[in-house]
Amino acid sequence: MYNTDMPTRAELPSSRKLIRSTLIALAAAATLLVTVVLPAEYAVDPTGIGKVLGLTEMGEIKQQLALEAAADEQTAVLIETLETAETQADERAADQVVDTEKVVSLAPVETAPERTDVVTLTLAPGEAAEVKLTMKKDGIAKYEWVTNQGHLNSDLHADGANKAFVSYRKGRSETSNTGEFIAGFEGVHGWFWRNRSDVDVEVTLRVSGAYSEVKRVL
Repeated sequence: MYNTDMPTRAELPSSRKLIRSTLIALAAAATLLVTVVLPAEYAVDPTGIGKVLGLTEMGEIKQQLALEAAADEQTAVLIETLETAETQADERAADQVVDTEKVVSLAPVETAPERTDVVTLTLAPGEAAEVKLTMKKDGIAKYEWVTNQGHLNSDLHADGANKAFVSYRKGRSETSNTGEFIAGFEGVHGWFWRNRSDVDVEVTLRVSGAYSEVKRVL
């Protein structure tokens, strides 16, 4: 049986060729990292090639989805914690007997006055805005928002002192939305919009309910 002859020293690549091949491979890997991987995965585009190829927008979407997934996970943990606290409070209340003869009076519940506002914003392509209402716990707000053209991504959410971010509703590529919500705690509650269309979008928000202030925070 014949075995292949061992290559001679002259047939082996020189050290210079090996170093040159290694440097070429490293340069190619670095080029792919900067022009493809970073824009597509992290929306980092130092050369501008990712934007031309549409990879930067892909990276922005991935980063946004990652943030939204983290927010959803925080919301689920908060809801579970609140439900546990409410169950424990109900159990403690059931073990107590109220002596009605000792109840003299109950303090009135302080609520925010009813008010109505209209807010109009114009967002350029890719631009974002946020409008918040200052509300007491259990306050109710009714709303309607509509665009004049294009479409928006939206997130109706809330946050407050010692309270985690809570999302009431998310929307994608919408031109309008109508509804109402009840404030789960005292803090700021409102809307985040981002213009994902290729035209300027004017959004008009009409809101009414129990809140003390409405303002744009972004």
